[in-house]
Amino acid sequence: MNQLNTQDIKQYVEENIGVFHQKRIDGLNELKLQTILKKKNPYLFKAKYFLTAEQIVKGLADAFTSSKEETIFGDWLEGLAIFINQTVYSGWKSGITGIDLEFDRNNIRYIVAIKSGPNWSNSSQIKKMKGDFVTAARTLRTGNSRVNVVSVNGCCYGIDNKPDKGENFKYCGQKFWTFISENENLYIDIIEPLGHLAKEKNESFLETYSAMINKFTMEFAKEFCSEDGKINWTKLVTFNSKMKINT
Repeated sequence: MNQLNTQDIKQYVEENIGVFHQKRIDGLNELKLQTILKKKNPYLFKAKYFLTAEQIVKGLADAFTSSKEETIFGDWLEGLAIFINQTVYSGWKSGITGIDLEFDRNNIRYIVAIKSGPNWSNSSQIKKMKGDFVTAARTLRTGNSRVNVVSVNGCCYGIDNKPDKGENFKYCGQKFWTFISENENLYIDIIEPLGHLAKEKNESFLETYSAMINKFTMEFAKEFCSEDGKINWTKLVTFNSKMKINT
């Protein structure tokens, strides 16, 4: 076990946080209005009494980008967690399907599936994760039948007061960061470095976001607004939901 230096964490964040911000911008640049119109519920916008093209476009864009950012930042935090564990326990990014991190401690091989928060799953996703744990343990024991494998679902934030799930453990928030580092304050220590250049990066993001909103609003108005400027809900719902007939 090696000592964790908070300066190393700060340096890692400063060198890599730009990847998260750039992926946010790249995600905006890749968006297409018709793609997100197909994926969102037009009835909801009518029920919420949206009257302008910008309201609908902004509602669509915000819902899509919020979901996308959760995924992007979850992947980024996974990289941070692996870096920290690698520093302390010489852990490594796993090559086994469904497993993100492996490391050895006290003659135990820990296999970890890292998620953003505690409420990431439904029953089928939990079943798949448990299946991945079983397969991974079997794979590891093929090379060494005596290896003691412990499976962990690690969540970067949140609380779970019943970590023992039977076949595996679930460590969330402070407990997860302590588990991979032996540092009980790590969950707080990583907050400050995450703000590195946040103001400047978000200004760049907002410029791209605003341009996208303007562009999509013009596109929406052209396609789904009548000449008097009102939203043509029939045309919008037809675009979103009408069956295509093959000829």
